[in-house]
Amino acid sequence: MAESDSTDFDLLWYLENLSEKEFQSFKKYLARKILDFKLPQVPVIQMTKEELANVLPISYEGQYIWNMLYSIFLMMRKEDLCRKIIRRRNRNQETCKALMRRKFMLQWESHTFGEFHYKFFCDVTSDVFYILQLAYDSTSCYSANDLNVFLVGDRASGKTMVINLAVSRWIKGEMWQNMISYVVHLTSHEINQMPNRSLAELIAKDWPDGQAPIADILSDPKKLLFIIEDLDNIRFELNVNESALCSNSTQKVPIPILLVSLLKRKMAPGCWFLISSRPTSKDNVKLFLKETDCYTTLQLSNEKREIYFNSFFKDRQRASAAFKLVHEDEILVGLCRVAILCWITCTVLNRQMDKGRDFQLCCQTPTDLHAHFLADALTSEAGLTANQYHLGLLKRLCLLAAGGLFLSTLNFSGEDLRCVGLTEADVSVLQAANILLPSSTHKSRYKFIHLNVQEFCAAIAFLMAIPNCLIPSGGREYKEKREQCSDFNQVFTFIFGLLNENRRKILETSFGYQLPLVDSFKWYSVGYMKQSGRGLEKLTHHMPLFYCLYENREEEFVKKIVDALKEVTLYLQSDKDMMVSLYCLEYCCHLRTLKLSVQRIFQNKEPLVRPTASQMKSLVYWREICSYFYTMESLRELHIFDNDLNDISERILSKALEHSSCKLRTLKLSYVSTASGFEDLLKALAHNRSLTYLSLNCTSISVNMFSLLHEILDEPTCQISHLSLMKCDLRASECEEIASLLVNGGSLRKLTLSNNPLRSDGVKILCDALLHPNCTLISLVLVFCCLTENCCSSLGRVLLLSPTLKQLDLCVNHLKNYGVLHVTFPLIFPTCQLEELQLEECMLTSACCRSLASVLTTNKTLERLNLLQNHLGNEGVVKLLESLIRPDCVLKVVGLPLTGLSTQTQQLLMTVKERKPNLIFLSETWSLKEGREIGVTPASQPGSIIPNSNLDYMFFKFPRMSAAMRTSNTASRQPL
Repeated sequence: MAESDSTDFDLLWYLENLSEKEFQSFKKYLARKILDFKLPQVPVIQMTKEELANVLPISYEGQYIWNMLYSIFLMMRKEDLCRKIIRRRNRNQETCKALMRRKFMLQWESHTFGEFHYKFFCDVTSDVFYILQLAYDSTSCYSANDLNVFLVGDRASGKTMVINLAVSRWIKGEMWQNMISYVVHLTSHEINQMPNRSLAELIAKDWPDGQAPIADILSDPKKLLFIIEDLDNIRFELNVNESALCSNSTQKVPIPILLVSLLKRKMAPGCWFLISSRPTSKDNVKLFLKETDCYTTLQLSNEKREIYFNSFFKDRQRASAAFKLVHEDEILVGLCRVAILCWITCTVLNRQMDKGRDFQLCCQTPTDLHAHFLADALTSEAGLTANQYHLGLLKRLCLLAAGGLFLSTLNFSGEDLRCVGLTEADVSVLQAANILLPSSTHKSRYKFIHLNVQEFCAAIAFLMAIPNCLIPSGGREYKEKREQCSDFNQVFTFIFGLLNENRRKILETSFGYQLPLVDSFKWYSVGYMKQSGRGLEKLTHHMPLFYCLYENREEEFVKKIVDALKEVTLYLQSDKDMMVSLYCLEYCCHLRTLKLSVQRIFQNKEPLVRPTASQMKSLVYWREICSYFYTMESLRELHIFDNDLNDISERILSKALEHSSCKLRTLKLSYVSTASGFEDLLKALAHNRSLTYLSLNCTSISVNMFSLLHEILDEPTCQISHLSLMKCDLRASECEEIASLLVNGGSLRKLTLSNNPLRSDGVKILCDALLHPNCTLISLVLVFCCLTENCCSSLGRVLLLSPTLKQLDLCVNHLKNYGVLHVTFPLIFPTCQLEELQLEECMLTSACCRSLASVLTTNKTLERLNLLQNHLGNEGVVKLLESLIRPDCVLKVVGLPLTGLSTQTQQLLMTVKERKPNLIFLSETWSLKEGREIGVTPASQPGSIIPNSNLDYMFFKFPRMSAAMRTSNTASRQPL
């Protein structure tokens, strides 16, 4: 116990202070209170003082006992006993503050830049503290019952610092006075290590010997604040069934059940929560986020960054010059959204100014900044050049960084440091230089000041080819979520930055050492990209590569890297992405296909009467990107997907597409939403004379859009021959509009309607249009359109009578044998002009194969037939093979299910292949080039997450890769 008086929690002592008459009254009050508290009944009336003192603690939890006692003593006017309980509770509250002071205040003293950050955060986070003050004030209109406050921010955005400051203010009496009496602080690291626990044990974890005044702490949950740091790093699933939740504070339960019971207020009803998390933990946040909760995001805005620069630089002129440099480059702006990286940036710029250098030339990229930071920090005492000690220290540091990243370790033990050769003196030097700092979450461990610094050191390790070293912590079976490194894009970006001679010299000059693998890696990178340009191991998207090239900015090298690119996929989510893309697209001289997604940049669909400065900057970048659609000589295909366009951005795109110099032949729009409902875009296409393929896949097609499509196709100058409306939720009711396009389509020759529930009724309407004299359609794709045998007679009539239709795709429909017989019967007549028929996955069996075999020997126009993914059986395949082997069969491409065949059938298949060597057999893994796919880039869905690029293949296959990166973890990454 933390109390000084041994009688404070002695229940018998309190009862013995009552006279016999008072004790009898006490028992009557107690019986009533037990009913009021809805507690299990105990026959207290007949008990003695000793019996009652023994029974109550084993019948009820402590907080209920003492709340009942205090209430009864108050009614009995036993002020002396009430005062004793109050004094005890006040002492316990002060003890809790003392414990929190020791826990939180020490963290400030551990950072040499703590005082500056403390002052800065006091200034710029005043709005956050205002929210925290009002949120936990039950009298405030901003407060609510069972309130959760979520503090969300990216890595190193200051979440821990805000929590530290808030608790420190509470301890000093500057915050939450008379609102919060106790604070229970939990980090994800602590939670991840916990076995089954009770709430009482959880609360007592920071108290001496695990002995906490649980009864007092839980006596008024409305004055109890739980702080959970790093919700995103908790390794448990928190989607716990309500029936598993627990209300007993003394019962041991699994940690997920304990946490959810608290968050759902099954335990300690009325308590408060302050929860920090990174944005990556949206699912866990949504589980507990209520409409009445408070959600605040931490990020250094442009205004706050300016305050930071003015606070850091004592000279206003220096502050203005430094801020201007950062403000004019989106990469540096993104870097300085994080306070620690802002500190590194300011530190480097200030040192360059002190040395009289032109910082605008020598600090253009994050590579420059990190190189100067390391060089200045490690060689500041050695003069202009470092001695062998400092070079050795750099190598040991880089070895630690690389080993940590590739073995998912960000917090290093003393054993890890010794394993790479770092001594206590080395660690002191690195700590004094603010490179390695004590971990705020792991006791007796160190971590890099920021992950970016560790990634930069890993990039140096790559080009140094330093020997391999498996750090002990890397072998741990359990790794916390935040330590599991899977994205090495920033490492690759720094590697490319160091390939630039001027940036590399910052390190090489300071340490007197040349990075040995630079030339080899340059040669390898160019060769790899030439190989990729021939279609081998294509990148899924190119933003990571473009960031690498922008970091490098050696014109000749960039040209060689992108020279082979004929297809580029870009996911643009910020001004920074657009700026980088603009730089790299300038050098893509042979680009034919550009796939482009613009997510979250233009989400506002309201008309922009007066765009803000930020919106104007985005629109300027967008205008420059759109200009490539008509200035890039080689560009022929444009795929735009997952785009949210407001009125101005849509008009900019429309102007580019209708430009007289636009030579695009293919335009695909998938999962695109616009402010005008495509009116501006489609009107622009009416003036484009080169476009032959228009796709509006995954788009809601309105009546107005059909009208606009009519106008486009009716234009004499329109060259659109292929229109794709896949997955547009088109139904039979829209088929009249589609039929009208077929009749008056002008140049339209191919129509793709896959993945729409047209059903048989809708297709019958289309069939009437296909037989109209004005219809000149050659190809119709109806993959997965919910068709049945009911529409097959109509389709058969079209095949028999249409003079133009040559390709029909009916894959993935329930046509069955009877329906296919209706479709294929017209093929035996000479009036049928069909050349390609796709019937993959149409629920066919061997019963239809005799009729199909007859068609193969009779028809003289059919060249392609696909029957894959049907249950034709051995007998059905034999009938078809017997027809294929005949000389009067003119088929050139066939798809047959060839698995599970008998030995005799396999021999017949070999005979067919020998006699007809030009006949192509499609494999089971073959997919249709147009109708099967949705027509968007890989992994693209509404609001999709950007897929990981396979850029790392380039690095992990590098034949002379740094030994520090050649670990067991990387083996699985290598595409052998």
